[in-house]
Amino acid sequence: MQPMSRFEATVPTQLHALISDLRWRTQMLDADILEEERKAGISDPKNLAYPLLALNLRARRDNLQTSITILENRLEKRSAEWPRAA
Repeated sequence: MQPMSRFEATVPTQLHALISDLRWRTQMLDADILEEERKAGISDPKNLAYPLLALNLRARRDNLQTSITILENRLEKRSAEWPRAA
């Protein structure tokens, strides 16, 4: 087996950094959602008076969580394909 290129070796590190950043962003969105719900006094997204901003923030957060799952799966796949260097 040929050794990994520098690019291939940095991919897992980049994926870890990206996943970490996306997790941080989801935490920020969670805080913003809670703040909007607190201001409106409504925490049920099914309520017609639920803040539109909170709904949009929830959608963004959900999209980021989906991206995190995809990246984690990609990282696991790469780990299974390439043995770690000793």
